[in-house]
Amino acid sequence: GGGAAGAAMLRRSLWLCLCLCSCPARGLRIHEYLYFQVLSPGDIRYIFTATPAKDFGGVFNTRYDQIHLVPADPPEACGELNNGVFIQDQIALVERGGCSFLSKTRVIQEHGGRAVIIADNAYDNDSFYIEMIQDSTRRTADIPALFLLGRDGYMIRRSLEQHGLPWAVISIPVNVTSIPTYEMMQPPWTFW
Repeated sequence: GGGAAGAAMLRRSLWLCLCLCSCPARGLRIHEYLYFQVLSPGDIRYIFTATPAKDFGGVFNTRYDQIHLVPADPPEACGELNNGVFIQDQIALVERGGCSFLSKTRVIQEHGGRAVIIADNAYDNDSFYIEMIQDSTRRTADIPALFLLGRDGYMIRRSLEQHGLPWAVISIPVNVTSIPTYEMMQPPWTFW
């Protein structure tokens, strides 16, 4: 029956606790993760883990059951966007690099985006979360800004390109404690 799965889950929970509890105080704590689920396209219908920016940006006061995740064009979103009209009232998927995390967040906010998910530009990054901090300009941003692993961002963009789709449909934030099959819904390339 479920004995082996239960034991594996317990082992993983203990490992997660050990890793998170033994980290320095300034490191990530478990409540600082935020989850979202891709609803379509179906080949990446997984729950993804992101980390909110450390000292700028807003918080999710609303749960969006179906909202578009629109890859920015150009991907780094350091200036005017070619597809800004599609980002209005939606969430932008942006790539790290070219300018500060805060600058990217402000560009998306100026285009009417509800939030921004910034994926690492290291496509092979499947485990290292970068702490997104404010730049030195004293500017602010009001929309939520999340950091996504490079591998996850790459797989989402690749799927959209393969299907010829301009965006994914997502639910955000997702409460994983209410999902019994959470472990099965994580991307298969996620390493534990």
